[in-house]
Amino acid sequence: MDSIKGLKEYVRHSFYREVLGLPEEVTERYEMLAQGEYNRNYVFTHPVTGKKLVLRVNCGSQMHLRHQIEYEFHALKLLESSGRTPKPLYVDGSLEYLEHGIMVMEFLPGTTLDYHKGLGGAAECLADIHSVKMPEEGMHTLITPENPLEAILDECEEMVKTYMESSLGEEEKKEKIREMLDTGREIVRSIPNEPVYQCCVNTELNNTNFLVDEKGYTYLVDWEKPLYADPAQDLGHFLAPTTTFWKTDVLLEREEMLDFLDTYIRAVAGRFDVTGLKKRAMQFTGITCLRGITWCAMAWVQYREPGKMLFNQSTFEKLNAYLDADFLEKMHQFLKDTFCM
Repeated sequence: MDSIKGLKEYVRHSFYREVLGLPEEVTERYEMLAQGEYNRNYVFTHPVTGKKLVLRVNCGSQMHLRHQIEYEFHALKLLESSGRTPKPLYVDGSLEYLEHGIMVMEFLPGTTLDYHKGLGGAAECLADIHSVKMPEEGMHTLITPENPLEAILDECEEMVKTYMESSLGEEEKKEKIREMLDTGREIVRSIPNEPVYQCCVNTELNNTNFLVDEKGYTYLVDWEKPLYADPAQDLGHFLAPTTTFWKTDVLLEREEMLDFLDTYIRAVAGRFDVTGLKKRAMQFTGITCLRGITWCAMAWVQYREPGKMLFNQSTFEKLNAYLDADFLEKMHQFLKDTFCM
């Protein structure tokens, strides 16, 4: 905890301890659990209840939100009834006592999702989450993109500026990424933006964000970028090669993708309208590849800047693979193919 200035002092404050029912004196031990690009997580055991909890420290916002940690906390509250997400217990985004947002939630047991064994469980998990009915429009406070596919492309354009404007970026790769984005924009403009069922979607479905317990029950954690949107957006992100390849070497075959979508639709079991869902999911799969590539291009530059607060070694090692010329060409072809399925 020493690496987060003021965190040791923060957990001693009475307002933190009283809300969580912790004894006045600090007897619990906080240990490092996991770290991403924007958050650091610590695990501790509640000295009274004996339950394991997670202390999440927010160090930035991909969504450029001033109240990032409250946004994530609210999404978890909305999804409590799914039984597939961690229960949120405490949030403080005031930055009054610490320059970072703080959240405490329950610890969920399990191991990282194995794409070769856990696709069915992941499909069931997502079906349960997506079936949670949200409050009426304007009451859930989740960001709602007018056109999700175009919104992803707009996000891509914003992220890729870092690489395009950097002297570190290679000119040939800049040209290739520009060509890919232009292809994506041309394709998306040809797709009618029709009203569909919407729900709370995670938008970041890497296999490390899924936890599978010893009984095979699957949970989804890490909710820093939720939206109110088409469930196809989550399905597309989950299946995209830029997602599966991120922490593994897995690239799903087309038939595996379609089988997963069939399993998901069966798990939905009529809880919401799935008309056209498979086609939309495959479209999101292609556009999600652009999001993965442009994020990596941005991060590739940022990881070479001095003073980066959170540094993830596995991320650093993977960035070059995503910007490899052959990989970029392969993703460009995949983008084109997904709109012909």
